[in-house]
Amino acid sequence: MSQKNREGKRSARERLREQREKDRARGKRKRTLGVAGAVVAVLAVAGGVGVFATKVNQDSGKSGSSAEPPRGATGKGDLVIPAGKRGAPATLTVYEDFRCPGCKQFEDAFHRTVNELEDRGRMRVRYHLVAIIDGNLGGTGSVRAANAAACAQDAGKFRAYHDVLFKNQPEETRDAYAKNARLIRLADKVPGLSTAAFKKCVEDGRHDGWVRKSHADFNRAGFASTPTVLLDGKSIYGPKTPLSPNKLKRMVAAAAKG
Repeated sequence: MSQKNREGKRSARERLREQREKDRARGKRKRTLGVAGAVVAVLAVAGGVGVFATKVNQDSGKSGSSAEPPRGATGKGDLVIPAGKRGAPATLTVYEDFRCPGCKQFEDAFHRTVNELEDRGRMRVRYHLVAIIDGNLGGTGSVRAANAAACAQDAGKFRAYHDVLFKNQPEETRDAYAKNARLIRLADKVPGLSTAAFKKCVEDGRHDGWVRKSHADFNRAGFASTPTVLLDGKSIYGPKTPLSPNKLKRMVAAAAKG
């Protein structure tokens, strides 16, 4: 065999070996991505409780450059929307995203109980509005809906509009709440909310910056998923901490006793 033929065969073998290495690497990347996708799916489905956080889309509204809090906001940085009577013996803290399916599950199961405990003066609620789904799936619906809820707070209609947003939540992958027109139409379901002032607040994105600031505070606090639900500072809702409306009532009653 000539030197030229030997070199040609060696070169062919080298090319074949390189191609096989590339194919193996490509297959490994696909398997890694598949495993990662499966893990995310398990986390999202387990217990139907939470969605895990990533970076929020920073380009969410028309304005929102300043973090203007809604009327009556309290807490550090005015990042909390309070509900219920001051001096209530128990405090429920809720971090929610209006696009989050797990948050809707929590609200569907607990909103009547929460509202009842508020109205009876047994419990005060501190709402933190965050935007996890915008970061995970893209879009702007989390920020837009939270801004609209803050506009409802300006009008003294937060609780009713909050419940309407969750009741009418679109599919997670459909960023329907990115449309101001839809958020404004939903205000028709809350008596007295559908006003020119509310519409302007929504369309101007008056509280967009405040929503982003609230989300950043959520990340700094070390929380990773929504909903995050705390009673007097202790986590009470999750795959390892099952909760029912009656159990919540008992916990609040125990807090009242001291």
